[in-house]
Amino acid sequence: MSFNAEVGGREQSRQSAGGNGNGDATHSMEVRNVYKSFGNFHVLAGLDLQFQDDAITTILGPSGTGKSVLIKHLVGLLEPDDGEVLIFGEDLWKISEKERYELRTRMGVLFQDGALFGSMNIYDNTAFPLRKHTDKSEDEIREIVMKRLTEVGLERSWSKLPNEVSGGMRKRAGFARALVMDPSIVFFDEPDSGLDPVRTSLLNDLILDMHAEHRGTYMLVTHDIRTARKVSDYVGLIWKGKVVHYGEAEEAFASKDPFVRQFLSGESAGPLGMD
Repeated sequence: MSFNAEVGGREQSRQSAGGNGNGDATHSMEVRNVYKSFGNFHVLAGLDLQFQDDAITTILGPSGTGKSVLIKHLVGLLEPDDGEVLIFGEDLWKISEKERYELRTRMGVLFQDGALFGSMNIYDNTAFPLRKHTDKSEDEIREIVMKRLTEVGLERSWSKLPNEVSGGMRKRAGFARALVMDPSIVFFDEPDSGLDPVRTSLLNDLILDMHAEHRGTYMLVTHDIRTARKVSDYVGLIWKGKVVHYGEAEEAFASKDPFVRQFLSGESAGPLGMD
């Protein structure tokens, strides 16, 4: 299947599930003129971005340009120096800590290394959010956890510790845990980090399958252009703390903008220098 056909198929599926590809889509996540510095190091410099609902948005950009810092703002782990971070229309830093905590229960996060607890088996790692944030019985928890582990192909590995499984399996376990609360928003912080090309492709297939099954707003940060090409409905490029391009994936990969073309092609010649 060609890239254009692949993107078109995802777009049609997304629209039929209730989203749309137009500018009048609702936004469950938005950042407005956000600034963040660490000492003299300016990371975000007036960043503006509206995420399309019920779609997979991939954020690309050079190392150190603020992609992971953006995720930490969106989940409420970092407070901006200036600007607004809106989740479901609520400014995260104009509500109470309790309200911010409740909003986080509607989000799932897959960190770079899976961020599993080493002393817990895969089952208990996946069950952890349900035990912490809900009053569900262990029977109810078991039903949910085993369903999620089955979806990611780990139903036979539930009793193993994280150090007893491969890196790819740890990623899938982290994905199961990210989905266990049935979140409306899911973040992926470089999910392909440390994986070989085959396992990266398998994880990308899983991301697409889970989004088709559960819907929701997915934000994915990666350096892997093949991943962006395969999973994205929308692509945003960040450079020097600002969004320099945002639009539908097909548009990004066909862009004639010098920066966009250089970054997506990996060429050394162009406006993107070594600084």
